[in-house]
Amino acid sequence: MGMHPWLVVAVIAVVVVGVVVKRLIGEPLNARELFAPPVVLIGLGVWALCEAEELTGADVAWVVAGAALGLALGAVRGATIQVFDKGGVLWHRYTGRTFLVIVVSLAVSAGFALLSASLGMHEEVRSTQLSIGVGFLGEALVVGRRALVTGLPFAPEAGRRR
Repeated sequence: MGMHPWLVVAVIAVVVVGVVVKRLIGEPLNARELFAPPVVLIGLGVWALCEAEELTGADVAWVVAGAALGLALGAVRGATIQVFDKGGVLWHRYTGRTFLVIVVSLAVSAGFALLSASLGMHEEVRSTQLSIGVGFLGEALVVGRRALVTGLPFAPEAGRRR
C-alpha cells in the first residue's frame, strides 16, 4: 500500500517551504535542524523507490546519477549561504546568490528529468522527495563544514535556546 500522492506533495511542500522561509529570514544554525529535512525527504524518496514495481537497472542508474547531480547542485547552493556569528552562536541565511543558484538548479534538474524520461526511465521511480532531499543534503554538508571551520558553536536546539 503506497502513500497517497496528495499526502506526499503536502509533506514535501510543508518541509521545503518551511526550510526556505526560515533560511531566508535567517535562523540559528543547529546541526539537527540542518540535517533533519534532508534525512526525512531522502527517507520518503527511498520508501517511494522501494514501493516501485517496475524498477530496472537503467532506472537505478538514473536515480544514482540524479542523486549525484542533486548533491552537487546542493553543495553549490550551500556555498552561497551566509554563515555568521550572532550572539556567540552560528546563524545562517539564504542570499540573493542562493536564489540564483536555486533557479539554475531547477532548470538543470528539469532538463535531467526530461532527458531521463526520454531515455526510458519509469515515471514512478523519479522521486521528487529524493531529489529535493539529496539537494538539501549537499547544502547541509557544505554549510556544516563551513560552520565547523569558524570555531563558533552551533546554536542550541529550539527548545533549549535562551
